[in-house]
Amino acid sequence: MAVHDGRERFGRFFDDFQPGDIYKHWPGITITEYMNTQFCLLTMNHMPLHIDKHFAGQSQHGQRIVVGTLVLSLAVGMSVPDTSGKTIANLEYERITHDGPVWIGDTVYAESEVLDKRESASKPDRGVVHVETRVINQQGQRVLTFRRRFLVPRRGAETAA
Repeated sequence: MAVHDGRERFGRFFDDFQPGDIYKHWPGITITEYMNTQFCLLTMNHMPLHIDKHFAGQSQHGQRIVVGTLVLSLAVGMSVPDTSGKTIANLEYERITHDGPVWIGDTVYAESEVLDKRESASKPDRGVVHVETRVINQQGQRVLTFRRRFLVPRRGAETAA
């Protein structure tokens, strides 16, 4: 009898990625006031537009804006089971754009598209995958986009998680 612990379903091997593939990450997450404030405190980002309701209410936005690095972190986390769950190393984050505001109470969803992949030049048991992840809110508006590269093992490689 085989025992399965779920790790084989977490992430993909280099061989599984094809340019043009799109992975829709589910579930989304609703961003609460607590999440936003706690993230700001943990990262020492005390910008009043994120944590001071009175101050933000008097700004051009009229309310607090969720800190963008929280949205980025959530999207990366949402993408891991579908993309980089077997990663040996995260190599690069690039072209991070804040495409629209995220408000407390918004629900965000994400999807990742495989842009390209290449075999490792030095180790034949792995390769680099390049993806673009797009984050949308509950109204279908894009709020964040970023690209990243990660190193993943080939199927059957000794380094597979």
